[in-house]
Amino acid sequence: MSESEAALKAKRILEAAYRPEPTPSFPTSFRDDSPVPRFGTTPPVHQDDRRIVPAWAAGIAVASIGVGAGVTGIGCGTWLVLQGLASVTLYGVLMVTLPFAGLAMVATAVDGAISRARSAVSKTIYEGPVVQHTEINNTSNTRGMFFARARNDVR
Repeated sequence: MSESEAALKAKRILEAAYRPEPTPSFPTSFRDDSPVPRFGTTPPVHQDDRRIVPAWAAGIAVASIGVGAGVTGIGCGTWLVLQGLASVTLYGVLMVTLPFAGLAMVATAVDGAISRARSAVSKTIYEGPVVQHTEINNTSNTRGMFFARARNDVR
C-alpha cells in the first residue's frame, strides 16, 4: 500500500468518525382529514404528548422563576423599608412608639396589681422590751511618710 493510499484511507476513517449523525425530524404541523360536521362542535382529536423539555428541566425552570420572584419581592420590601427609614422624623418616631409605650405602661400596672394581690398579709406583733446594743471600737494605725499605709480595725 502506498503512502497516498494510506493517507486516503486515514482520511476516510476520520471523516466517518467525525461525521455528524442525521437528526431525526419531527413534523411541525398536523392536518386532520377527518370529516367535519356541517354544524355544531367538532369532536376532539387525540394528540400525542411529546414534550421537548424533560420534566426535571421544566421543574428547575419553574423553581428558578419562583426564586427570582421571591428575591424580587424581598428586594422591593427592603427598598420600601429603607425609603421609610430615610424619611424618619421625630414626630413619626413618637407616633409609632406611642402605642408600644402605652401597652408597656398598662402591662406594668397590671403586673403591679397582681403582685400586690398575691403578696401575703402578715401581722407580726412583738411584745416586750427592745434593747439595741451598739459598740464601735475603731483603732487606726498610720505608718510611713510618702507611701502611707493606714490600717483600720472596726470591731
